[in-house]
Amino acid sequence: MANSLEKLEYKACRDGYGGALLELGKKNKNVVVLCADLEESTRTIDFAKKYPKRFVEVGVAEQNMIGIGAGLALEGKITFCSSFAVFSPGRNWEQIRISVCYNNANVKIVSSHAGLNVGEDGATHQALEDLATMRVIPNMTVIAPCDYLEAKKAVMAAAKYKGPVYIRFGREKTPVITLKNTPFKIGKAQILRQGKDVTIIACGLMVYEALKAAEELATKKISAEVINCHTIKPIDKNTIIRSAKKTKRVVTIEEHEVNGGLGSAVAEVLVQNYPVKMEIIGVPDKFGESGTAKQLLDKYGLNANSIIKSVKKLL
Repeated sequence: MANSLEKLEYKACRDGYGGALLELGKKNKNVVVLCADLEESTRTIDFAKKYPKRFVEVGVAEQNMIGIGAGLALEGKITFCSSFAVFSPGRNWEQIRISVCYNNANVKIVSSHAGLNVGEDGATHQALEDLATMRVIPNMTVIAPCDYLEAKKAVMAAAKYKGPVYIRFGREKTPVITLKNTPFKIGKAQILRQGKDVTIIACGLMVYEALKAAEELATKKISAEVINCHTIKPIDKNTIIRSAKKTKRVVTIEEHEVNGGLGSAVAEVLVQNYPVKMEIIGVPDKFGESGTAKQLLDKYGLNANSIIKSVKKLL
């Protein structure tokens, strides 16, 4: 992890996706990429230019994209299907369920523009339900990287993983808090900061906010453990349970609805293994709206201040 949160580079996770695709294209001729008329926005455009025979532009047809992707995967290809999260899995969930997951096809669904940080595009384009809808499908692995570097590593790991994978991230440039040598393993959460009074579990952009909150809490002599739970499914039960046993209090935060996402997944683990006092921070069962990314994140309480308030409530 970066030594300081004050001087961080800002890069978009979707750029990490684009870079990873170029590396994969060079290393493995079985890698193919499909896109639903959003090559530039999803950063698949460089792969399309470099490897045009392994790129398929399906147009505004997300359901067809998944059908084609599943067919290619069942013939031995490693398929990456790219769009905005509101369209994939928003528009093609049934095809993902049957064509991909029922067949356990080797398809990687990578969706950008998830969460509130889509900003001015408004509620119709702010996917806040995707973690819930994807983690409920059998055979699906669900990942929400915290920054550019982790997004790149997640894509590389997904290519090696046999079976369906969903990776989601936002549009905006966000702080790069991990390092090139920071390990990444599907299904293994990372303890970024040790603590004894409360556990803060986050994914995506909210990992940065969790670290900021932990620093502020430290000035008040409150020791917070911060966990980057990048893999929502399969979730790292052991790390969560060990931390909860140590701190006896858990706060989760995600750029997603409070229902069905990371918080719900963590609650399922704890209620069955080691119940503790818990707060879940997310969008409170509402659609988003238009505004800058910062305005929206602040309005819906997806920031360090909300984490600090929740920690104090538990204490």
